[in-house]
Amino acid sequence: MMLRCLLLLAIFFLTGPTTHGGESRPVVPAVFLFGDSLVDVGNNDYFLTVAKANFPPYGRDFKNQVATGRFGNGKLLSDIIAEKVGFTGSPPPYLGMRASGQNLMTGANFASAGSGYYDPTALEFKVIPLSQQLEYFKEYKSKLTVVAGNSQSHAIISGALYIISAGSNDFGPNYYINPLLFKTLTVDQFADLIVSIFSNTVTQLHGMGARRIGVFSLPPLGCFPLAITVFGHGRGGCVSRLNRGSQIYNKKLNIAVNTLSRQYHDLKIAVLDIYTPLYNIANSPRSQGFIEARRSCCATGTIETSVFLCNPLSIGTCPNATSYVYWDVAHPSEKTNQLIVDSFLVELGSLAA
Repeated sequence: MMLRCLLLLAIFFLTGPTTHGGESRPVVPAVFLFGDSLVDVGNNDYFLTVAKANFPPYGRDFKNQVATGRFGNGKLLSDIIAEKVGFTGSPPPYLGMRASGQNLMTGANFASAGSGYYDPTALEFKVIPLSQQLEYFKEYKSKLTVVAGNSQSHAIISGALYIISAGSNDFGPNYYINPLLFKTLTVDQFADLIVSIFSNTVTQLHGMGARRIGVFSLPPLGCFPLAITVFGHGRGGCVSRLNRGSQIYNKKLNIAVNTLSRQYHDLKIAVLDIYTPLYNIANSPRSQGFIEARRSCCATGTIETSVFLCNPLSIGTCPNATSYVYWDVAHPSEKTNQLIVDSFLVELGSLAA
């Protein structure tokens, strides 16, 4: 059985999406994304918040050099994952005009930069909490039924790939700097809280028809340039305390995913590990063709992100983002995103198969 699964996965990644009548067909009917800026393709463009990226130099390496609201120089993890399963990129942001009519049939992106599992995290940045993203998904389902009918709508919802990217903002710009949290809860206790919200999120999605769910682990938060500046006082190496926090959370996340897999026998669910590849790249950048991992490309690369100094007036932005692990101090470059997705293709293939 294991050999058969491996052969199927090998065929999937060697041949790509299936073909029908000479036309390429995605291996899943739709993709849905929830969470934060690692996958948000522009929902925050449609309301007032400081967590925006719809201005240069963001998007300078994206199609037509357009700043769409993606927190990067080019493609995000959401775009690359969608490409791997046969689409041209991430589905459109749910709040945008393109998320209507026939476009609804290939999915939607509900993610909001600055959000997390813990609703107070999103409220700090005045962005869309994960709980509201789930409400938008309920609304989406009603719209889809009108467009596709009950039978096809059910097939799309049950066959789709769901990606959850959350947790980084709960820890980074919330727990570690909020005395109301770090003085009352240990990292272990806060991780328990966040994982419990994750489990409830999966339970809700399963109840709404989701059957293929991939969830991102926490990245090595201590290796991001902003963490090195703020918590490492710019000394250069990753901040081990923050990375230990990510590891504590990731261990609990894996246990929770195994529990959910046993609880729901019709659910395919997997952790998509972004900690390991990003940690390895950040600590051995030249092995992957990078020259800089401690500073990001935008401006000085030490404190700049979003409207806070990574903007059209920024001075010092690098000419070639492919040499940098990070685009801004809190987000990987497109090249790094490609390497991260490549590292979990087996898990992605298992979900899509």
